[in-house]
Amino acid sequence: MQEYSLLLVEDDEELAELIQDYLQTMEFKVDIENDGAKAMTRIINEQPDIVLLDLMLPSMDGISICKQVRSQFHNLIVMLTASNETMDHVLGLEIGADEYLNKPIEPRILLAHLRALLRRQQRTNQAAPSQALRVGNILLDPGNRKLTVNYQPVELALQEYELLHLFMEQQGAILSRDEIFKQLKGIEYDGENRFIDILVSQLRSKLAVDGESHKHIKTVRSKGYLFAREF
Repeated sequence: MQEYSLLLVEDDEELAELIQDYLQTMEFKVDIENDGAKAMTRIINEQPDIVLLDLMLPSMDGISICKQVRSQFHNLIVMLTASNETMDHVLGLEIGADEYLNKPIEPRILLAHLRALLRRQQRTNQAAPSQALRVGNILLDPGNRKLTVNYQPVELALQEYELLHLFMEQQGAILSRDEIFKQLKGIEYDGENRFIDILVSQLRSKLAVDGESHKHIKTVRSKGYLFAREF
């Protein structure tokens, strides 16, 4: 079985050791860092397969760490926090987190999320290159996961890329939140999770031109979302 390196950035020593002990019985090699500033250096230098990053840390918070390292770290970042604030979720996705999980979380549930993220990343990386997708000034190249808007490169987190690819492949079709959630997460939508709405909002922001709201992604009331060929 392949072993994955994971850097756990968590200042709660008891929780960190609990997560480490559990994940290391599976397919993960887990190192712990409890200081935010030191974690930022380690993430860039060590390039682990996954960073499991707590929101509240000494010396530097998780949001700041993620924002600082994202341009130099292209593997998975999972935010782990006790906060239920929607704005924290928005910020986490905005600065490039691939997943946002609330504490407390059972180790086996955490493991399921990590495995699902790794499977999706592997499918994306191993997928046969397909033809570039273009709509207006938006060009998505699935071969190397590159996005340009108005000929300018735009960085996308894994889930942002997956959502945009799904939208552009099914231009003109209404996609329900349940369909999108199942495609991205591999599980059924519970009707309450705002993950899709937050992700769509963030994707609209990244596709916006000159600060204007992006218009290709339409909200279809009571049905879901539609990626329009024209607007």
